[in-house]
Amino acid sequence: MQYSRYKVGSGRAGFLEKTWKSQEKNEQKKYTRPGDELLKELLTPLQYKVTQEEGTEPPFNNAYRNNKKDGIYVDIVSREPLLSSTDKYKSGTGWPRFIRPINKGNLVERKGRKFFTVRTEIRSKQGDSHLGHVFDDGPAPTGLRYCINSASLRFVAKEEMQDNGYGEYLKLFESQPTQNSSFPDQ
Repeated sequence: MQYSRYKVGSGRAGFLEKTWKSQEKNEQKKYTRPGDELLKELLTPLQYKVTQEEGTEPPFNNAYRNNKKDGIYVDIVSREPLLSSTDKYKSGTGWPRFIRPINKGNLVERKGRKFFTVRTEIRSKQGDSHLGHVFDDGPAPTGLRYCINSASLRFVAKEEMQDNGYGEYLKLFESQPTQNSSFPDQ
């Protein structure tokens, strides 16, 4: 209680609220969902079906299942950063799979019942794109398996990240070997 009074009295509470809301507004401006008509022009029929109609692309026949390059994966609709190749691993499911997102705040989870089971759908926060599902049968350290449709993603190679506005994520590749090196048979 004493800290709460200090926080308000010192102006810290107002500063934090202003700072975080400002950053959140900037994120919303930076990553936005285009209108539906424009999306129909920009996306392939499969990309539209997956991201806007909660479709699923065919397993083992998609763009990023076997991608072994270093880089990040962004929402094809809003371009918000979602996943990193450093967290990609081999699961044998037929879709790209990751142990965690870059920033969990860029994802929205929805529990749903479909095909006689309860699943957790993953959507992008700003683009509201259907990405795939998360399961609790993944490897350590998270125990999670983010199974994502390639059709919902755009890959930005490590060497292109700075020029494409994702330079702040280059730190993901600085101090650790990538997960890809641990899973050579992707």
